[in-house]
Amino acid sequence: MIITTLSACRVLPVITASDANSTVALAQALGRGGMKAVEITLRTPAALESIREVTAQVPEVRVAAGTVTNPDELHRAVEAGASMALSPGTTPRLLRAAREAGIDFVPGVATASEVMQGLDEGYTCFKLFPAVAAGGLHLLRSLAGPFPEIKFCPTGGLNPSNFREFLTLPNVVCCGGSWMVSAELVENRRWDDIEALARDAMDPTKT
Repeated sequence: MIITTLSACRVLPVITASDANSTVALAQALGRGGMKAVEITLRTPAALESIREVTAQVPEVRVAAGTVTNPDELHRAVEAGASMALSPGTTPRLLRAAREAGIDFVPGVATASEVMQGLDEGYTCFKLFPAVAAGGLHLLRSLAGPFPEIKFCPTGGLNPSNFREFLTLPNVVCCGGSWMVSAELVENRRWDDIEALARDAMDPTKT
C-alpha cells in the first residue's frame, strides 16, 4: 500500500539527474544514510536511464519517477523500472492511466477540488505541490477537516528548518525535498555530506 511505503520513507529526496553514473552514486549515498526511496524527476534527458541504472544497481532503494505529467511519460517510467510515480498535478487521463498501469501513483494537488477529483478515481494519497507556496501547514490543517482519510506528501519549499514541522501533522505521510541532493553537492561528489544529510533527515528523534 502506497501510504505504508511512504510512511517508511519519511523524506523522499527529489533528484534532478544529470547523468546515470552520478545518480547511482547519489542513490547509494542516500541509501547508506537510511533513505528508503528516491524520486528521480523526468526533467532531464538522463532521467529514464538513471531510473534504469538505480533500479538495477541499488536494489535496496525504491525508485520513483517524478514530474510525471501525462500517460506517455508514465508508461516510459514504468518501462524503465520505476515502481512508484509522482506528478506535480492531476488530470483524469493521468489518474486513469496510472490505475490501469498498476503502479503506485501519487497525484499532485493544491486544492480541495483536486483532492475530490482524485478521490473519485480511488486515490487517497496525494503530493501537495507546491506545498509552501500553496499554503503549507495552514492548508494541510484545513484539508484535514473535510478529508480525514486523506494523506499527503508535501513537496516544494521544504528544507531542513521546516520539514519536521510538516511531519508532525497527522495527515502528512512523508515529505519531499531536495536539500540533501543539491546540484552543488552532487557535482562535487560530496557523497559523505549527502549521506550525513540523509541520516539527519531520517532521524525520528529530531522530529
